Amino acid sequence: MARNDTYDARPARRETAVGAGAQLLLLLLLGAAAGLGPVGWVCGLAFAVAGWAVLSRALHRARLRRFGPANRVTLGRATLVGGVTALVADSFVSAPPVPVLVVLTAVALVLDGVDGRVARRTGTCSPLGARFDMEVDAFLILVLSVHVARDIGPWVLLIGGMRYAFVAAARVLPWLSAPLPPSTARKTVAALQGVLLLTADSDLLPHATDVGVVAVALALLVWSFGRDVGWLWRVSRGVAAAPAAGAVRRAAPGAVPVRAPAGHAAEELLESARVA
Repeated sequence: MARNDTYDARPARRETAVGAGAQLLLLLLLGAAAGLGPVGWVCGLAFAVAGWAVLSRALHRARLRRFGPANRVTLGRATLVGGVTALVADSFVSAPPVPVLVVLTAVALVLDGVDGRVARRTGTCSPLGARFDMEVDAFLILVLSVHVARDIGPWVLLIGGMRYAFVAAARVLPWLSAPLPPSTARKTVAALQGVLLLTADSDLLPHATDVGVVAVALALLVWSFGRDVGWLWRVSRGVAAAPAAGAVRRAAPGAVPVRAPAGHAAEELLESARVA
């Protein structure tokens, strides 16, 4: 009996369509409650269309048969980020409604700790879900850094642009694309970026304190990226040197040298780098 492997994309399309509809509804609410202007509308709609297109394509390529509850939470976060994007864009031509911006951002940051937990509890973890979560986080940090940079200075844009600069550099330097080991420190620093930028964006602290808060965020991010780049560099150099060195192992005196497989040598180098 022939096996039917036909992929049905309709469930995923429905989910992304619901997400786009939710984004439109949020923009309507922001227009009524916060007086969202034309610039905000254009940027909000552009975010919705681009997000719908990219997510639909990613779902089709991953061939997921279920969208999953965790991805729904991330999709909700993406909707909130679209609202933040619209408000930040509109702030360039009119006074931004800071309380609304703070509330949307705070809810998006709180939900950042929910989708991963839901994925683990429901057994719906997937590479697509992890990437979706990461991209939403990165874009929110970029948008917040743009808004904060208007008051503190253009150097704040380094926070929002660092991850995208890393991705661009990986296209030129392939060794930067190697998978990184799990790191609590990396996750903590990433989570702090949104919290610290939101703190500086809330107008609750003196200007000098806001500058210090953002400087701490940037310093932590530079340390985290520098740590990861150093790890990737050591691994890439070690793996490259393994074939050249021959990975020769000697047994007892007088025994015949045995050449270890290159793959085994690479695994040892990766493990030693993780320990380091």
